[in-house]
Amino acid sequence: MARITESKTGSTPFQRLLGHNPEVMNAWSNLGNVLERDALISADLKEQVRRTLAQGNGCEYCKAKGKPDDVHSDEKTSVAVALSEVFLKQKGTISDRQFQILEELFTEEEISELIAFITFTTASQYFGAMMRLEG
Repeated sequence: MARITESKTGSTPFQRLLGHNPEVMNAWSNLGNVLERDALISADLKEQVRRTLAQGNGCEYCKAKGKPDDVHSDEKTSVAVALSEVFLKQKGTISDRQFQILEELFTEEEISELIAFITFTTASQYFGAMMRLEG
């Protein structure tokens, strides 16, 4: 059970916890929708990253949506998932060498989108963990 009661605003348990402040919930949801969709980086790649982060960020609600695939269909997904694992283990510290690996496969625009997705997703998952949101 979550630490606070859900508001009546929002369509998911996560949104209803944020819904105590509808302006925050709407802005948060809008940014999430933008970052999650197909853009420079595919939504499928981002979903594998989200699932990887969920395993280490402590949000049971996020974990309940599934584990990442054991095998990835392309090199970009493999590298993005590996970066997510490093991010979790090193609490956000990425070495220059690790960043260079990203630069070998991703454009600067894609790197910006990927890092924005990783950090926003982590913030969302921390919120769920702190609120004890369950799946």
